[in-house]
Amino acid sequence: MSEYHTPVLLDASVSALVTNPSGLYIDATFGGGGHTAEILSRLNGSGKVIAFDRDTDALRNAPDDSRLILVHNNFRFVGNYVKLLSKENGLPAKADGVLADLGVSSHQFDTPERGFSFRYDAPLDMRMNTQAPMSAADVVNNYDTADLERILRLYGEVDKPGKLAALIASARSKAPIVTTADLDKALEPALPKLAEHKFLAKVYQALRIEVNQEMRSLEKFLKALPDVVAPGGRLAIITYHSLEDRMVKNFIKTGNVEGRQDKDTFGRMKTPFEALDRKPLLPSEKEISGNTRARSAKLRTAVRLED
Repeated sequence: MSEYHTPVLLDASVSALVTNPSGLYIDATFGGGGHTAEILSRLNGSGKVIAFDRDTDALRNAPDDSRLILVHNNFRFVGNYVKLLSKENGLPAKADGVLADLGVSSHQFDTPERGFSFRYDAPLDMRMNTQAPMSAADVVNNYDTADLERILRLYGEVDKPGKLAALIASARSKAPIVTTADLDKALEPALPKLAEHKFLAKVYQALRIEVNQEMRSLEKFLKALPDVVAPGGRLAIITYHSLEDRMVKNFIKTGNVEGRQDKDTFGRMKTPFEALDRKPLLPSEKEISGNTRARSAKLRTAVRLED
């Protein structure tokens, strides 16, 4: 598991999550299985974990444990699967806790042919589900300039997204952009000196989010949680960039990802969850030194309120 991915904020997230050793828990992002293994270690023989992952590679990390049900699908369908599995397997209708680590696994970044990183000259892919129809190459070659500018601005928060979109359009008019090296070369005139890697990381993040429809999946996942988590149950969600963190923060505070403050007829906020801590928990310097990919992580935890 550790070679595939090192779990971030492992003890903090699972300690906040698990309150009932006989309970049902959901790991929405199985990956290398580190968080799931830690959850299972805190459960007794009656406890259960449902884990989700859309990446076929991740399924190979499944431990031989009868308490685990591993679902090969997007976590956006968590509500449907909990209902289905509760009927088929006699599981509780609602979970005692849900954990999600929204980061890309180290395995995905470090496997060149997956095309997630500009560190390798590889096919421009970036699909978390390798069977999905749209790759990053499809985005950069087929999206019109306005849409490219939009995703670079919204999901990458890059400077001068219009210039980047124009550079991509110019390069693909001469030859298709099919590898990470092709894309890097197309963007070369806009790369800031001494900060090329940081700049490219934002571009690749934007493309990855679009290819995998990450923001849409996260929104659907969050909207399903009030029906998935039992009163008193916990949420533990680890984010890595401002867009997803804002959505999670808004959802916990207001019950929706926009941060809209809906109130009932008595003027009380209608929110199904309450934050356990005012501020997100950040990884320690020790954890970051041992796993640099933890440096941007934020853990937000919450408890499900009574309806």
